[in-house]
Amino acid sequence: MKNQAIQKLFFILFFCLSTFTFAQWGTGTYWSLDGNNIMEVENGEIVSKNAMDESKSTVIISKEMLTPMGQSPLNVVRFAFSEDNQKVLIATNTKKVWRYDTRGDSWVYDLKTKTLKQIGKDRPESSLMFAKFSPDGKKVAYVSEHNIYVEDLASGETKALTTDGTLRLINGTFDWVYEEELDCRDGFRWSPDSKSIAYWQIDARNIKNYLMLNTTDKLYPFTVPVEYPVVGEDPSACKIGVVDISSAKTTWMNVPGDAVQHYIPRMEWANNSSELILQQLNRRQNESKIILVNVPNNSTKTVYDETDKAWIDAKEEATGWDWIDGGKKFIWLSQKTDGDTFMPSV
Repeated sequence: MKNQAIQKLFFILFFCLSTFTFAQWGTGTYWSLDGNNIMEVENGEIVSKNAMDESKSTVIISKEMLTPMGQSPLNVVRFAFSEDNQKVLIATNTKKVWRYDTRGDSWVYDLKTKTLKQIGKDRPESSLMFAKFSPDGKKVAYVSEHNIYVEDLASGETKALTTDGTLRLINGTFDWVYEEELDCRDGFRWSPDSKSIAYWQIDARNIKNYLMLNTTDKLYPFTVPVEYPVVGEDPSACKIGVVDISSAKTTWMNVPGDAVQHYIPRMEWANNSSELILQQLNRRQNESKIILVNVPNNSTKTVYDETDKAWIDAKEEATGWDWIDGGKKFIWLSQKTDGDTFMPSV
């Protein structure tokens, strides 16, 4: 029994570590709803393994199921289940955006109908980013070329939720500074009721290019332009929008403070579909505010703030918020008193 408990603890720790490492774009393992099995990719198939006995393995989605008509089997890089565990979203053919392979192609396998379908097939190859199921499992949203799209899984209809995205006006993901300095990549969040999406828009149109020298990928060195504000220059402007799925209309949230001189490194739905919660840092990053946004009223209130003579880190995890007491409180790790935890009420 002791060895079994240690083995189970190992699986739990392994899962937690993999979640922390890939929190923004899918995990390497996936727990079953009953907590007794983990699912992972093995030999090109998605398998389920008993957490107490790894030798007990069941193939959930075989190579045959992962083979589109007339093509080779999909190379599954990552996968995620819908909340009802009836559909699996598969990332394949991935490409790097700076350090991580956050672009690729996406497919959905329906375990009930036993069908495999490509998502965003009309978009450029390997251009889909952060594809994820709506909470009700009926739709998939994703970013492609700095615009957000949603696809209805039953009808196959695709709708552009934003249309103004460019290389410098960025919807649903981030510029280099937000990614490098604040660990931001996945830039949109489904509401719990699946009726809307909250997202970041980064405006880097006023940022000049910093030419980085690449001396390793080719025989001769070449420059890579990066929109990067050097010391003394303004960073990109940032704002938060909430787009209605049915109308594709965005409402911009009235977040207080200068959109250029403040960062919003963290944002989630506040455990319901009518409020957002976000962290705002000033330009010097020595003042942090936790702000609750009432979406229908487009009003805000600060529920917690702190300052430091040096700097304050952004919330450690880029996705997810630690809610307790039925969503009435959350746990917040602060350096204000040497790392004590606080439980602000909202």
